[in-house]
Amino acid sequence: MHLRDASPQRKKIATILTFLSIPLSGFMTDIYLPSFPSMARNLSVSEQSIQLTLTCFFLSYGFSQLFVGPVADSVGRRKPMLISLAVLLLSSLAVTFTGEVLVISLLRIVQGIATAFIVVAKRAYFVDLFDDEQRKHYLSYFTIVWSCGPIIAPFLGGFLEEHLGWQSNFYFLTIYAAILFVGELVFSGETIRNYKKFNLKKTGLLYLAMLKNPGFILGIAVLGCAYSVVMVFNIAGPFVVEQHFNYNAVIIGYCTLVLGFAWMIGGILSKRFTPVNFTKKIRLVSLTQLVLIGLFIGLGSMIDNLVLLVGFAFIVHICSGFLFTNYFTQNMVFFPGNAGIAGGLMGGLLYIITSMGSFVISHSGSITNTLDMALRYLLIAAPLAVVIFFSLRYFKKRDLRKRQSVLKVQG
Repeated sequence: MHLRDASPQRKKIATILTFLSIPLSGFMTDIYLPSFPSMARNLSVSEQSIQLTLTCFFLSYGFSQLFVGPVADSVGRRKPMLISLAVLLLSSLAVTFTGEVLVISLLRIVQGIATAFIVVAKRAYFVDLFDDEQRKHYLSYFTIVWSCGPIIAPFLGGFLEEHLGWQSNFYFLTIYAAILFVGELVFSGETIRNYKKFNLKKTGLLYLAMLKNPGFILGIAVLGCAYSVVMVFNIAGPFVVEQHFNYNAVIIGYCTLVLGFAWMIGGILSKRFTPVNFTKKIRLVSLTQLVLIGLFIGLGSMIDNLVLLVGFAFIVHICSGFLFTNYFTQNMVFFPGNAGIAGGLMGGLLYIITSMGSFVISHSGSITNTLDMALRYLLIAAPLAVVIFFSLRYFKKRDLRKRQSVLKVQG
């Protein structure tokens, strides 16, 4: 049954299920962050091995988004959604029964692919089902609901880890996927308006054209680096908080909760300053972030405590959230006629870059105290500033060419 033909009550339930699905990617990545130290101990492996499980998820999630969109357009949304939820359910349960980190990494790769299908299907839900005004109404809540995942997940994960152990995080994901699966099976339906035959050649040519646009590619690089800044604490923070500062998983959850709010604040400030000149605000925030990290390094060499670490990380994450939201909006207008494919390419490359950033952070040497954390923030923020410099220079040249073209026409 097509959901457009369903009763208003069924549509309402399906929409609620969609909003419950949106934070899923955040829960898949962040709920087990407070359990990193515990997993390393229980599985008798290194910190890097546990961190690699997150990198594996990001990498598969990123690559999958490059082809998931066209596949979903050709076969529909519902079948891939149900299959993916079933895969998440079974793979999350499988994680709890294994003691091998290699198996967990492989299962995380599978989960990344399944999550990509779910996210793309639910991203298209509002476009498929609703007309302009209703669509705008629901989409205005999309970012806010998505942000709930990275904010709530590690906070919840900290309590689960403290009272039930690291496996409880994956039991939670199993239950989460099971609820969504049953809900989708009973109340939801197909939403796609028109099926499109999968054309690999056409899709490849579109991707190639987009990859040749310097502004679009530089924007994606900024997005990936800005999100990688956040990954500094997600990757290394749990080990520093527990092993160096001697706090438990609940405190790790509180720290990630606070930093999740910082990312959201950055997005809210971005919307607040929308009328301000793009180049001026981006340059100011990028420079502010570098100065703050420099001050963070100076203070971190003399003072070593959790308040200093989380306090500076909070402001740095606000800056990254601000930069990310601005560039995300900017990149979405490059290819308005192919927004779906452009969004898939952008999302895919964004998470591939993030996975690379995560790998660099986890293999950059020992991270044991506040100073080490501050230096890792610089390790990611410095390339971010360089990419922003070239991005702004590109926009300046593009605007200059536009003005020259207008003058020629007027002349």
